Amino acid sequence: QVQLVESGGGLVQAGGSLRLSCAASGLTFSVYTMGWFRQSPGKEREFVAAISRGSALIYLADSVKGRFTISRDNAKNTVYLQMNNLKPEDTAEYYCAAASRRGTTYSPDYDYWGQGAPVTVSS
Repeated sequence: QVQLVESGGGLVQAGGSLRLSCAASGLTFSVYTMGWFRQSPGKEREFVAAISRGSALIYLADSVKGRFTISRDNAKNTVYLQMNNLKPEDTAEYYCAAASRRGTTYSPDYDYWGQGAPVTVSS
């Protein structure tokens, strides 16, 4: 059974930082593209970041470039999202996802999803 478990969410003031982690089990982690998506109330789920199997390719949404970074540790079956200089508009539920398709940022391509981690940024 595949499980993706996010952690590290919480409440932070604008300008602050958070680091999300996603621990994967039940799959061969190193062959999956890993991604982060987010969804705010009343909005569609949107792409945030993705990283290829060997970390050679990284994709970031324009809205987070220069502030967020994505990384992975295949030995630990874990992907991270470092979020710096957070803004109130970053407030959302953040989801980790795994895709067998290489280098995709398209949510329907993702095969497995975590339960989500809430991030709230106060102004």
